[in-house]
Amino acid sequence: MAYGEEFTLLGLNWARIHFVENEGMAFGLKLGGDYGKLILSVFRIVVVSFLIYFIGQLIKEKMSFGLLASVGAIMAGALGNILDSMFYGLIFSESDPFHGKVAELFPADGGYASFLHGKVVDMFYFPMFKGVFPDWLPLWGGESFLFFRPVFNIADAAISVGVVSIILFHRHIFRPEEDKPAPAVQVATSDIEDGNETVQIDKEVS
Repeated sequence: MAYGEEFTLLGLNWARIHFVENEGMAFGLKLGGDYGKLILSVFRIVVVSFLIYFIGQLIKEKMSFGLLASVGAIMAGALGNILDSMFYGLIFSESDPFHGKVAELFPADGGYASFLHGKVVDMFYFPMFKGVFPDWLPLWGGESFLFFRPVFNIADAAISVGVVSIILFHRHIFRPEEDKPAPAVQVATSDIEDGNETVQIDKEVS
């Protein structure tokens, strides 16, 4: 596909595949310059390394599958964008958004960028509806808006779903240890003489 080329999904005008590239942040956001791109790529590698370690700790502590899946989705999304930035600049020629030039795979003159400086490909675009902000709204009153404007990829979606899932269903992992409810345990409290028999009573405490 040429840069900016698109087609609809299932004939729906608000669901499209739209080819764009960005410098690597989620939903088309940028951290400017070559150094910004390098810093972002290195930061992602550090985050993925930490998440791999963190998932290992969660497995040791026998945390729920839902929490593991949420953290795993964040890690997988970050790793997917890292792979784009690592290799796309090495194996593709530059896409030309002004002349509709399609990028070439393994060009004779080499790729358009060095290692860790490749652009991330985005493709999902859902411009569901347009509208105008009411005049009484501060800053944006009277201005038009489009929902949902950003173009994103599967990695962005995985990161977003993982973060939202943790916020909604697994916030307990962020509580201080003393605030977490103690697990229920069985403890022997006393022996009671009942005639000639001894009865042991267990009590569940938390």
